[in-house]
Amino acid sequence: MDRAQKEKVVEELGQIFESSGVVVVAHYAGLTVAEMQDLRSQMREAGGSVRVAKNKLAKIALEDKPAASIADLLSGMTVLAYSEDPVAAAKVMEGYAKTNDKLVILGGAMGETALDSAGVKAVAAMPSRDELIASIVGCIGAPASNIAGAIGAPASNIASILSTIEDKAA
Repeated sequence: MDRAQKEKVVEELGQIFESSGVVVVAHYAGLTVAEMQDLRSQMREAGGSVRVAKNKLAKIALEDKPAASIADLLSGMTVLAYSEDPVAAAKVMEGYAKTNDKLVILGGAMGETALDSAGVKAVAAMPSRDELIASIVGCIGAPASNIAGAIGAPASNIASILSTIEDKAA
């Protein structure tokens, strides 16, 4: 890799560290190409990405970035998983690490907050952005449906009383 390519990689990594909601660092020694492709596809489906980069270039890219605290984790064969959704990358990495013990989560960062492996597990247990939105919409919609039911209930009660009286009269 020549100097221009290295500078381009450092710039790309810098943008990743600045714009990502979460960055997870893991060791991937022993993963086959097929397993790595499977991890990448799972991450893509969740809206995240997986990146393998030279640790030295990643450390240079981390300088003066919010996630600079993860520089100490970058040693050995490391993989970076990241997503804009602060939960997506952590969920996928945690799920994949449960099924494949060759992937060992070291830690990560959410903005300026450093996470150890237990912190990544805690983030993975949180509901995703889409789940939170669905929950909020459900909470907002529930009172409206209760009001509609309360307004319609007297009319349906009157209708059932009238049909009962009509049945008795016949």
